[in-house]
Amino acid sequence: MTKDKDFKLLVRKRMSSTGENFTSARTALLNDQRHHDERHEDQSRSASTLADPEAEAFKAKTLRTFMSGGRLVSIPTKRKALVVILLEMLTAFETGRTYSEKDINTILSEFHPDFARLRRELIDYGYLGRDAHTGQYWVNSPLPARTGNLIQEAAVFEAFLR
Repeated sequence: MTKDKDFKLLVRKRMSSTGENFTSARTALLNDQRHHDERHEDQSRSASTLADPEAEAFKAKTLRTFMSGGRLVSIPTKRKALVVILLEMLTAFETGRTYSEKDINTILSEFHPDFARLRRELIDYGYLGRDAHTGQYWVNSPLPARTGNLIQEAAVFEAFLR
């Protein structure tokens, strides 16, 4: 049973109007909500700023804390803050261009001396693609679909990139 009384009332109302059992009515309402959320998400993606004020505040605080004069003071240990930093660094790369590993290292070393870790993180999150045989890198566009923990870490901040 749900603990949300308002939602429970909506389910009961649907049950009485359609004759469905509780589980069927609840599932139908959740599906309707999911479709509504997807439509709302598509509309909000067109905005250039983050729609969530908390996410916007978190992004601003993270950039103030970890970036100074365009350089990375330290690499965040929290994954959500790391995503914000990686997305900020991603703006230094051109979409559609192929980079050598040396080019990537040069660009990332302008942010922080540990460019190898930053390069690995950009690849792990799928922001950069890599051909292991040729050593070529590129900016992934569009971004890969997120599942599991990556949704929690990155989805809010990636919304304006899609």
